[in-house]
Amino acid sequence: MWIVRLALRRPYTFVVLALAIILLTPVVLLRTPVDIFPDINIPVISLVWTYNGLQPQEMEQRITSNVERGVTTLVSDVEHIESQSLSGIAVIKVFFQPGANIQTALAQTAAISQTFLRFLPPGTTPPLVIIYSASTVPVIQIGLTSDTLSEQQLFDFGNYFIRTQLATVPGAATPFPYGGKQRVISVDINPTSLQAKGLSAVDIVNAVSAQNLILPTGTAKLGTLEYNVEMNGSPQTVEELNDLPVKTVNGATIYMKDVATVHDGFVPQTNIVRTNGARGVLLTVTRNGRASTLAIVNAVKNELPRIMATVTQDLKLSVFGDQSLFVRSAIGRRRA
Repeated sequence: MWIVRLALRRPYTFVVLALAIILLTPVVLLRTPVDIFPDINIPVISLVWTYNGLQPQEMEQRITSNVERGVTTLVSDVEHIESQSLSGIAVIKVFFQPGANIQTALAQTAAISQTFLRFLPPGTTPPLVIIYSASTVPVIQIGLTSDTLSEQQLFDFGNYFIRTQLATVPGAATPFPYGGKQRVISVDINPTSLQAKGLSAVDIVNAVSAQNLILPTGTAKLGTLEYNVEMNGSPQTVEELNDLPVKTVNGATIYMKDVATVHDGFVPQTNIVRTNGARGVLLTVTRNGRASTLAIVNAVKNELPRIMATVTQDLKLSVFGDQSLFVRSAIGRRRA
C-alpha cells in the first residue's frame, strides 16, 4: 500500500504526526461539544404576520396566499413553503435548499415582506422574521411567583428585567414569557352614557389621540442659564386621562370620566401558568447556535443571583426543567 511505503521512506514525519495527535487529543476532547442534540442546520425562516380581529379565512386569502406567491417569485433557493392561518395570525415557514446561504435568504425575505406591506390590508404590521434550527430546544425554565405582586407586575418583571438581562448570555435565547397579564391602560366605554350624550366610540378615540401626543421639546435660554423644556401634550397619570375633555355640546364640556372609565388594566389573557397552584409567569431559555447546553445553563444560573439583587424581594424565582442534568448524566454513563 502507498501509505505503508510512504511511512517506511519518511519514518520521522509519521513519528511527529503521531506525537502531534497525542498532544492535541486532550485539547480536542475538552473542546468537543457534548449536548442533547447535535448542531442540525436546517435552513428555514418563519414569518409571523399579525392583524388583530381578522378571521382565519381572511388571513389566508388576503395575507398568507399573497406573501407565499411573492416569496416564491422573489426569494432564491426556496424548497417548499408551509403556512398556517389562525385568527389574527399567519405563520409562514419558508424552507430552503440544502447549502443555501441563510443570511442572503433572510435579507431577501425581510425585503420582500416590507414591500408587501403596501399591498396588504391597511394597518397590517411588519412581520416577525425568525430563524431557528432543529437543535434550538429549551434547556432551562424559570418560574416567577409572588404572594403580593399582581400578574401584571410579574409579567413586567419577567419581560422587562429578567428576560433582557438573560439575553446577554452567549448562545441563549429567551422567548416571550408565558402566563401573566400584559399591562395596558384601558378605556372602558359606557354605552348608555355615550348614547345619552350623543357621542360615539369614534369621539373617544379622537379625544385620546388628539390629547395624548409625543411632541419634540427643546431648551429655553434665560440670561446665562439654559433650561430643558418639557411639553405637557401627554398625560402622566390615569387620573389625568379621566379628566380629558371629549366634546363641548351647547357650552357644556363632556369629560372622559362622564362616558368612560380609564384604568390600569391588561389585554385579554390567552394563557395561564401555575406554579404550585399559584398563578405566575414562565420564562423559557432555549439553546441557540452552537453553544453548549452546559455552558448556557451554568451562565444563566450564575446571572440569576445578580439579577434577583436588582428586583424586589417579594418576587420568588424557581428553576426547573434543567436539561444540563440529563447531559451530565449522559456524560457519566459514557465514561463509565
